[in-house]
Order: sequence, then C-alpha cells, then structure tokens
Amino acid sequence: MIAVVVVRDGQLPAGAAETVAECAGLALLIGSGTPAAAAELAGVATHLRVAEVDGPFRPAAWAAGLATALASLGSAAARTVLPASPDGRDLAPRLAHLLARPLWAGAVAVTPGRVDLARLGGSELHTVAPGEAFVATLVPGVRGVVPTHDASPPILEPLSISIAASSGGPAPDVAPDAAPDVAVVEVLPADPATIDLAEAERILAGGAGLDDRRRMDQLGRIAAMIGASVGATRVVTDRGWTPHERQIGTTGVVVDPDLYLAFAISGAVQHVSGLGDPRHVISVNTDGHCPMMQLADIAITSDANATLDALEQLLVTREVAAS
Repeated sequence: MIAVVVVRDGQLPAGAAETVAECAGLALLIGSGTPAAAAELAGVATHLRVAEVDGPFRPAAWAAGLATALASLGSAAARTVLPASPDGRDLAPRLAHLLARPLWAGAVAVTPGRVDLARLGGSELHTVAPGEAFVATLVPGVRGVVPTHDASPPILEPLSISIAASSGGPAPDVAPDAAPDVAVVEVLPADPATIDLAEAERILAGGAGLDDRRRMDQLGRIAAMIGASVGATRVVTDRGWTPHERQIGTTGVVVDPDLYLAFAISGAVQHVSGLGDPRHVISVNTDGHCPMMQLADIAITSDANATLDALEQLLVTREVAAS
C-alpha cells in the first residue's frame, strides 16, 4: 500500500502521519514545501516519493497527473490510501475513477486484504474485502501513531508528475474524460461555526450536565466571540439539542484541537477516545474527580451552567468596552 498526501506550504493535513503509518511508511507527497513536510514524518515514514508542484491545488489536474504516476509504479501503488482530510476527500474519488478502481471512503482501518468502514455516523462498522487494487480514505484520529525517534531518516525519492497547465484538461496520456477543475473565485476564511469539527483548532463542547437545550445556543454565542467551534457529547445529540455532525467521540467526529473546553462533560471513554491529542484542555464540572477533570490542564470544579452565564457576560462586557 502507498499513502498519497497533499502538502500545502510544507504543512501536512490532518491524518497524514496516521495514513503513512497505515501504509507501513511508504508514501507519495505532492504539493508545495514537500521537503519540510517530509521532515515532519521522521520516525513514521520509511520511503517517501516527493513531487513538488507549483501553483494552487487543482484536484482534477493533480488527480490526472497522480493517476499516471501511480500507474507507473505498478503493484507497489495498487492499493492507494489518502487521509480523509478535505484535499484527500477531493482527490480520492477522482483517482478511483481515473484508475478504474473501487473507492472505500471513510475507513477506520486499511490492510491489503481488509478495510473497516464507519457508516451511519459511526454507529456501524462494515468490513469488506477490498480487492487487489483500490483507493481508500482513512479517517483522521482513528488510528493514532507514535513516531520512532531513533529510526533512520526516510528515503527521499524525487518524483516528476506532469500537471496540466490549464484548468480544463488532463495531463498527457491520461484518460480524456478526466473532469475539469472549477474556477476558484474567492477563498474565504474558515467560519468556526460551520467548519468541520475535525479541522477546528478551538472547540467548546457541552455534555449531559447542561440544564437546557438553550445552553447549546449559548455555547454558540460564546464560541463566536472567541473564534471557536461548538461540539457535544452523544447524550446531547441524542436529546436533539444539536445536530449529529457536532458529536465528538467514537460514534461521532474525531477531533484534535489546540484548545478544548468541556462544559459538564464527565469524560466517558466513547467521548474521550474521539479527542485525539488536544494541546490544552479546560474542563468545568461539579465532579472534580470525573475522567475529564483528570485529563484537563485546568480543571474548574463548578456548575457549568453558572460558569457559562458568567463567561458570556464577561465576554459581552469586554466587547462593549472594546467598541
């Protein structure tokens, strides 16, 4: 198996290291700043093919060039895995079409002879025999990876990939029915209120201890003031207080934020296992000994509902003073 990872300005997408590890360290990096990205995979990757590409990400044109490159690698690239990041989800179906392979999207585990797929919002696990050649996407955060710090640096092999100069056509010797790229009119900053939770850097989440569904609206207002996204536990989504796509955990979204604020969340294993490795955790709960409080960098033993009221008032007062 080989991992295909899109690199933007030397930055790896969510789930890149896990996907490379799932493919036993074999990967193809494509994009800008690939040498810097390769250095980030030390201790995870063993053999990296790197293709430096100028210009913006154009999934149709890149997929056409990648299809030719992967086909030239033969059996070594018959099983191709991409992280289920936005760019990976964009490329994967295009590659599957151009290479005439099945696509197994939303996988939680991939091996040459078996793919485990999360379905129905993570409530079902389907196992399939993928066949000799396929394209799959691996959900970020489901596998985890621990770099081997004393391992040898990965072998770097430059790879030339032909990318069509225009946005309307495929690279040479690729099927002529490759879809054209759309024209990018404008790139807007990500809206924390609607961004995929898997990509959110700051998350405010509410749990079973919230006393009213209006608390989720309050979380949204507070999150908007500090540039954060809103998440929830399964109890909250089962109550119908917020959509399922806001649920964090093994049966919801796997996240990996820089800052995670947990209000009235006890920290059940199904929720905590979906947290990834947040850099900072703040927990507010009346139970000072619950699992989430034990995980927190700052644990506040208090009523989360009263704390939300005080926090919102503080932020509103600050905004009024700033204006």
